[in-house]
Amino acid sequence: MKLLRLGAPGKERPAVLDSAGHTYDLSGLTHDIDGPFLANGGVERIRTALGSGELPLLDTEGLRTGAPVARPGKVVCIGLNYLDHAAETGAEVPLRPVVFMKDPSTVVGPYDTVLIPRGSAKTDWEVELAVVIGRRARYLGYPSDSAEVICGYAISNDVSERAFQLEASSQWDLGKSCETFNPLGPWLVTADEVPDPQALGLRLSVNGVRRQDGTSKDMVFDVAFLVWYLSQYMVLEPGDVINTGTPAGVALGLPDKPYLRAGDTTELTIDGLGSQRQTFEQA
Repeated sequence: MKLLRLGAPGKERPAVLDSAGHTYDLSGLTHDIDGPFLANGGVERIRTALGSGELPLLDTEGLRTGAPVARPGKVVCIGLNYLDHAAETGAEVPLRPVVFMKDPSTVVGPYDTVLIPRGSAKTDWEVELAVVIGRRARYLGYPSDSAEVICGYAISNDVSERAFQLEASSQWDLGKSCETFNPLGPWLVTADEVPDPQALGLRLSVNGVRRQDGTSKDMVFDVAFLVWYLSQYMVLEPGDVINTGTPAGVALGLPDKPYLRAGDTTELTIDGLGSQRQTFEQA
């Protein structure tokens, strides 16, 4: 299934897209697609309701697509998790996952405008596979246990301001947590529709020019390991998002450093997870 939220910011309506391309209204089942709903068997409740034919069709004409999960409790990010991306930035391949946090308020819809921060000269793009947690994960025993706590997957654009990230502080957070810096969606695709998260192509174009074209098989640390690893250091709650890293092709790693400017557009796709598109404006 593909879960989504449609409507104006703060007034999104929960919905589900079935395999035939029909969109159904979930408002009678839940007020939102969020952590508490996922924690209380929300996905199975939707599956049951779909099977029984009790969900009403939803007219999507003119409706904005919001992030497929209401504001997560936390957004955990993994840096330098693709071999080619580490190489292009001149960084050593990490021996352990590089973990940083992103302000959850950065999460916006997949087609929303992204704001270039005031004083920015190095706003950059990053297409990433996002993992959405569906069950509480605390001290998982083995990486193989991760499958039990993953609800599904989505496309994430981990927008970054490189000067803020790498020059203004020893921490990365300043360059990662600017407003609108995490478009997510269009869908939360349930895990049963993604049998192998390590076999997905990731692509990103800027103004129609392909910049990133990678595959999740090139992750340094795979999804199962990352979820297990993080659970040893923090409690992962339903609705939390994990951005799992980006392949090569970011502006920081290109010879001419073509950082984003007002009016630029980015288009992102991941196999089976749909596509998203943003236009950048000055804050």
